[in-house]
Amino acid sequence: MQAWRVHDNGEPGEVMRLEEVPDPAAGPGQLLVRVRAVNVNFPDALLCRGQYQVRPPLPFTPGVELCGEVVAVGEGADGEVGSRVLATPTLPAGGFAELVPVAAEAALPAPDALDDAEAAALHIGYQTGWFGLHRRAGLRSGETLLVHAAAGGVGSAAVQLGKAAGATVIGVVGGDDKARVARELGCDLVLDRRTDDIVAAVKEATAGRGADVVYDPVGGDAFAKSVKCVAFEGRVVVVGFASGVIPQAALNHALVKNYAILGLHWGLYNTHDPAAVRACHEELTKLAAQGTVKPLVSERVPMEGAAGAVQRVADGTTTGRVVVLPGQAAGGTR
Repeated sequence: MQAWRVHDNGEPGEVMRLEEVPDPAAGPGQLLVRVRAVNVNFPDALLCRGQYQVRPPLPFTPGVELCGEVVAVGEGADGEVGSRVLATPTLPAGGFAELVPVAAEAALPAPDALDDAEAAALHIGYQTGWFGLHRRAGLRSGETLLVHAAAGGVGSAAVQLGKAAGATVIGVVGGDDKARVARELGCDLVLDRRTDDIVAAVKEATAGRGADVVYDPVGGDAFAKSVKCVAFEGRVVVVGFASGVIPQAALNHALVKNYAILGLHWGLYNTHDPAAVRACHEELTKLAAQGTVKPLVSERVPMEGAAGAVQRVADGTTTGRVVVLPGQAAGGTR
């Protein structure tokens, strides 16, 4: 089969190589999945660079979430050949391959309301958004939610989930094209970090109160501005550091302004509370069936374009989700 592999750490466009490798098999407790769509995530770029919290042995195949069809069921595994599932493969055997073994206990049914590309983009980003907004921040209807990188893959999910929860959503983006996407996603107010005074605009939009919840996958300057415009008893959810800068929180400032800084490492729920992950998936499936959430897939690229796709996501030039479709031409769906 074909699989993208990384032999040396570096920029995705330089170190990802498309190679012929032996077909894998379904081991005990595993499902063998024919990959139909792989969603590109920022962690894929970090993995290539050797900067992610998990460092798989070289060579490895990146790709942390996929939608695929079960083609074989391993000993002791619960699964049905022909079923369509979402999965997060175990590295070093990631999703940018034609066949991938995945843990049966962690595989989830793909929502019927979504095509392969959309389904592949539902899992990590929307689970992260759901746990961040609801379990960690306790977002309530009528509150104001500030979302950084609102037109990106992680931010766009938070925008949709925030609107579904009845919040007023302020989206922060960089540039006119991303501003247009953020409006189409449902943001009530869109701010351009390149031209707008974020702090002043958020305070003006909230009559001086500030944002009740801040969803921050960016870090750096985004975090610094967030804590200046967070409301009394506000909650800042730290999701990641796409800017490449990990901010240093001033805890005296959090004390004086009476706000909370909440870390979110969604992957830990798979270990500590897998039942909550499945319950969240059931809720997301319902929202997808209602049309309330629908992953924004901006690009569908063939297998040969995976390295370039990961590089574009790493460079921050994309909107929504970029999805690789092994065995299909660009523009294909199911």
